[in-house]
Amino acid sequence: MSSRYALPLFAAALVCLALPVRGQAVLPEGPGRAVVQASCAQCHSLDQVARAGYDRAGWRNVVAMMVNDGAAVPADRIDTVVDYLAANFPPKSAPEAVLIPGTVDVTIKEWIVPTPGARPHDPLAAPDGSIWYTGQMANALGRLDPATGSFKEYHPPTAASGPHGLAMDADGNVWFTENFAGAIGKLNPRAGTFTEYKLPDPAARDPHTPIFDRNGTLWFTAQGANMIGRLVPRTGEIKLVTVPTPRANPYGMVVTSKGVPWFVEFGSNAIASIDPVTMAIREYRLPNADARPRRVAITADDTIWYSDYARGYVGRFDPKTGSVAEWPSPGGSNSQPYAIAVLKDAVWYSESGVRPNTLVRFDPQNHHFQTWAIPSGGGVVRNMMVTRDGNLALACSGVNRIALVRVK
Repeated sequence: MSSRYALPLFAAALVCLALPVRGQAVLPEGPGRAVVQASCAQCHSLDQVARAGYDRAGWRNVVAMMVNDGAAVPADRIDTVVDYLAANFPPKSAPEAVLIPGTVDVTIKEWIVPTPGARPHDPLAAPDGSIWYTGQMANALGRLDPATGSFKEYHPPTAASGPHGLAMDADGNVWFTENFAGAIGKLNPRAGTFTEYKLPDPAARDPHTPIFDRNGTLWFTAQGANMIGRLVPRTGEIKLVTVPTPRANPYGMVVTSKGVPWFVEFGSNAIASIDPVTMAIREYRLPNADARPRRVAITADDTIWYSDYARGYVGRFDPKTGSVAEWPSPGGSNSQPYAIAVLKDAVWYSESGVRPNTLVRFDPQNHHFQTWAIPSGGGVVRNMMVTRDGNLALACSGVNRIALVRVK
């Protein structure tokens, strides 16, 4: 198994796909114990296994991710290993989802992606109605046709590249960040061919969220590297700059109607803009020092909305005035708001810390919340995107599903 899980923040969430060995827990006796000790300890501490908690389906998904990454779990022992883990490390307690009724009617349909343990990370709602996704642990890009339920997967030439974020250019090419390989990839779906752009600085090891501006330039965050990047597709030129705040962990990104990229700093309480010409970065501190904005969305008037993962808030930032307003999420301080989008004059986001995960709609006019439970439980909805016809595409990482939310 590779050692790339030493990347900050990402590793802790995967448990059995994590950090270099630091210690060894004493695992309970039982069938499967020996395989777990031999396989999981290849790249991380058994303490991480002992601290984890999933139901049987969750552990099966985690084991599948391990196997995708090269863990030596014999095929005829997988069921035994899953049974052992589920019996000894059941789900940890989590806040119950708070369901708030309202006047908006939605339906949520989910599809299981073809490769077990793929860990779909980000969705991309394409103009033709299809939904693309990154299969981060399967080294795959996938395309779902919601009309037929059919899937097609594509695999980048770099093994274990860790596809993460997605963006589509005007010609229909799918661009993605190779989060484990320090590169940007491009897929031409018509030809089925890939082009890869290695980042020029070895420190830029984990490109994260990509987005195109109105001129067709690709911008991206590099979370652990603490950098922002710019790639010009016509020339392949890449430029990188470092965020002024150390360990800011730049995460979600949007572009204003005037072509100015903005991003949130998951490692600090800040929102920042970057000059599209000089790449100078200007940071704006949020009022609460404990705020940790993770994803970001933008309205037609360039007002920025963010999900405060650490405090359980949804927030609004006005770039024109610098003013900030915040509202506590229905699930409470441990609800971990994550994916976020603006649709039909409302802010939609996911609560990833509650069980099951919820889809939340917030009306900025009357400050009213409405919530829905995600049928599969969600398994952490990391990103969402508005479709061409005014619905929402979701990636449900921990349950290996893609979801389409139809807003009636």
